[in-house]
Amino acid sequence: MSEHVISGLMKRRAELAGQVEEAQTRLRQLLNDVDSIDAALRIFDPNIDLEEIKPKPLPPRFPAYKGEIARIVLTALRQTTGALTTRDLTLRVMSERGLNPNDKKLMGAMAKRTGACLEAYRNRGLIKSERHAGNVITWEIVR
Repeated sequence: MSEHVISGLMKRRAELAGQVEEAQTRLRQLLNDVDSIDAALRIFDPNIDLEEIKPKPLPPRFPAYKGEIARIVLTALRQTTGALTTRDLTLRVMSERGLNPNDKKLMGAMAKRTGACLEAYRNRGLIKSERHAGNVITWEIVR
């Protein structure tokens, strides 16, 4: 059995090392591109202070249209006779949006967005929550 573990770990290490190499290549290319743009800027304005140019933040991954998550969550809660967990609702949101539920980082981000949506509607009195053992929260429409 240990040879299977070792071979699996070696394979995974090789994959990660390849990803690191690819990331380093991409980083080098990005730095070269920034240097080229800096040189072009200096041609037009030799006294330019490049430190004043702040990095632009990346847009959020998989942004939703306004109200899209709320629509999915509320529809799911209306269509069920019982209560749904936050995880159930997050999986429904990901399914409706065609996102991969096996991507743990994305799942975490979507769980935060779904949780924020649920809390907002709970604060407005439209839905209610109940905490269960194991820190599981279930949600349902207020009837």
